[in-house]
Amino acid sequence: MADAKKKAKGFIAEFKEFISRGNVMDMAVGVIIATAFGKITTSLVNDVVMPAIGYFLGGTDLTQLNIVLQPEVLDEAGEVVTAAVTIGIGTFLSTIIDFILVALVVFIVIKVMNSVKTKMEALRKKEEEAAAEAAPPEPSAEEKLLMEIRDLLKEQK
Repeated sequence: MADAKKKAKGFIAEFKEFISRGNVMDMAVGVIIATAFGKITTSLVNDVVMPAIGYFLGGTDLTQLNIVLQPEVLDEAGEVVTAAVTIGIGTFLSTIIDFILVALVVFIVIKVMNSVKTKMEALRKKEEEAAAEAAPPEPSAEEKLLMEIRDLLKEQK
């Protein structure tokens, strides 16, 4: 029993260490931002892009664009006995456009990040080269020995 408690405490301690690492926190922030970004792109697609496409296609609401495989069956009272079987082409198109927009934005963000990274590396390399040129080269061991001999000879005079 004591061994099980010890293992549980070790597991909890290890889990706390894992959670407190910076990478996990960065990933959590990324997931939260991605979720919010997904909502924005979904709204953009559903509320802006799809209505515009529908307008240019003759005023069609693409989210209502369905292929009916089996129509619904109603009884005499107008109640649905059997639900319709439909393929939601409009919803599918909306999801594809949503994916393409998200992929495009991710592509652009990565492209910008790589460009900034490349420019920063080039700038750092130039700074290192300038610092290397500005600093005089360190004397070799032979030169150091000769300087010591010179200083000793100066002291003897």
